[in-house]
Amino acid sequence: MCRWLAYSGAPVLLDAILYKPKHSLIDQSLHSRLGVETTNGDGFGIGWYAPHVDTPAVVRDIGPAWSNRNLREISGHVASHLFFAHIRASTGSAVQQTNCHPFRHGRWMWMHNGAIAEFHRIRRDLALAVDPRLFLDMEGSTDSEMMFYLALTFGLEQDPPGAVARMADLVERTGHEHGVEYPLQMTVAVTDGNRLWAFRYSSQKDSRSLFYSTRVDTLRALHPDLRYLWEMSEEARLIVSEPLGDLPGAWNEVPEGTYGVVQAGRDEMRAFVPQAA
Repeated sequence: MCRWLAYSGAPVLLDAILYKPKHSLIDQSLHSRLGVETTNGDGFGIGWYAPHVDTPAVVRDIGPAWSNRNLREISGHVASHLFFAHIRASTGSAVQQTNCHPFRHGRWMWMHNGAIAEFHRIRRDLALAVDPRLFLDMEGSTDSEMMFYLALTFGLEQDPPGAVARMADLVERTGHEHGVEYPLQMTVAVTDGNRLWAFRYSSQKDSRSLFYSTRVDTLRALHPDLRYLWEMSEEARLIVSEPLGDLPGAWNEVPEGTYGVVQAGRDEMRAFVPQAA
């Protein structure tokens, strides 16, 4: 499987999140504690938004994140208010740049941890459901990118939770038609550069790990002696495959079958249920 993180808040240098925490995403690429694999070395990607630019920048490579000098250089010089980072452990598709996350379409970014079970058996049926106007934009061969383009087909740009629910329903129905008992396993992050949605769901009701960070003002009250908490913006929020450290009270597990949205004002968390298109 994979590990990923999404950040939203006041602009920060990417390396403050990617490298500096005790159990950073770079550390997880070698020493994952909660993933299916300990090592996630089949490529990586970062995507970020910059002021006055309509689309996010995306950098992806097929090598491991822990030794990539370009990633280290970029992350020490780029600051963003919203960015994605992903380290990949392939579930069977080729190790190539076009299969690395995050995926981009216009202003939208998408990344995924999990799998469509028996994807090779149901891939054709799923591909036929993608809007023909979008199909030519697909570059890779992963189930993750297929999920993204199905969600776009089902109205992601107008209704992200509804589109992801319709995508999940199609994957499950198609899988069941081919005799797959538990077709879908997913933790997904998707954003338009303003709001950030995260989903945790699986057909087996035993999804991969996903956590969100506690509000900064609450952490300050719990740990008034930690100076760096006073340097962080109150809007700062992280969603991660596994916690970046062991600070008590800092991390909360996203409940099974749930999605959340990080946005200006009050964040929201709601039940997630697949729904027919």
